[in-house]
Amino acid sequence: MLKKLSINFLLVFITAGLAFLSGCDSPSSDFSDFVPIENVSVTESETPSEKDFFGLKYSHSLDTEYAKVFKVDYYEDGYVLLTVLEDDSKYLIVPEGKDIKVTDDVTIIKRPIENIYLVSSASMDMFVGISALDNIKFSGRQADDWYIKEAKDAMNEGKIVYAGKYSKPDYELIVSGGCDLVIENTMIYHSPDVLEQLKIFNIPYIIDYSSYEEHPLGRVEWIKFYGALLGKDSEAKAIFDEEKEMVEKVKESDETGKSVAFFYITSNNLVQVKKSSDYIPKMIDIAGGDYIFDNLDDNSSAKTTVNMQIEEFYKTAKDADIIIYNTSIDTGIKSLDDLYAKCDLLKDFKAVKEGNVWCTSQDMYQQSLSAAYMIEDLNKVFNGRYDDLNYLYRLK
Repeated sequence: MLKKLSINFLLVFITAGLAFLSGCDSPSSDFSDFVPIENVSVTESETPSEKDFFGLKYSHSLDTEYAKVFKVDYYEDGYVLLTVLEDDSKYLIVPEGKDIKVTDDVTIIKRPIENIYLVSSASMDMFVGISALDNIKFSGRQADDWYIKEAKDAMNEGKIVYAGKYSKPDYELIVSGGCDLVIENTMIYHSPDVLEQLKIFNIPYIIDYSSYEEHPLGRVEWIKFYGALLGKDSEAKAIFDEEKEMVEKVKESDETGKSVAFFYITSNNLVQVKKSSDYIPKMIDIAGGDYIFDNLDDNSSAKTTVNMQIEEFYKTAKDADIIIYNTSIDTGIKSLDDLYAKCDLLKDFKAVKEGNVWCTSQDMYQQSLSAAYMIEDLNKVFNGRYDDLNYLYRLK
């Protein structure tokens, strides 16, 4: 490159000198053919990219459509950089047989990634979706705690073993078992000593922030994050595209105008509802309904829920066309009588009198790839079609 620049500079110098010697009246005296040295073209392959990373040559980035919390950059020779924007965590995926030196703020994860300790239950469905269940060796849940059949079966067959919950992992088991990656959710910040211990054992960890995505398809798009992690990009894209197509089909239907309340009653008799910006109200909106608490936002915390007194809930939601009880959190509701035992005031609700009381299935939160199917269910309920529902059932 230096040789190329030197030759160009010499040509520019000779041209300028000839123009000067030919006199001020020469047609060339205005230097119209002069090319400033800083504008001399340099081939793209010789130009360092701003995205080059510790000597790695930048190739391209993943185009996310709804996810706002992560990004993926690809580099030549098979290196992949995953960045979680919420806390600016960087994870560099290193191909098998290669090595690289980076600074302490970058976590190195070397392939093959075969012995994962999966604590983030929301991630399991995505691993199943991209046919990567075999990459998981340890679980943060017991077999009976999984609603995902493939995960339950793998644990019952001994292919995946329980290694303790997020706050009390079995370090001896995961170290002796060759754990090469831990995937946590944000609950781990309540037990920071676990992260320190993992660092001592030199076990890399990723913290899943998919729950911070506001759009339901943003959560689904995290499958691309895990696809990039394991080199299953095409499988991840195919699944996301299928869900996106389902959602777009529902969005084409007309607004129903049905008002909807989504809630559950806590053990201390408060009603917990979703903030307006949460992904559940967005699913209701996409499905053609109107979330009853449309102006309920509180920026004082990162929580996506708000607790209110039963009287306040009654005042706002008693005339809602449809009410949906969140039994994925409160599993004790099997009938309307169970609901009345929680709150007798519910008998006066319009939706109760008209038989429009629904519950979510208990597996909804583990089924991270359920968003499109849940939106489809909501749309059917809003339109009075109750056939072939996946994640909603009617209380009687």
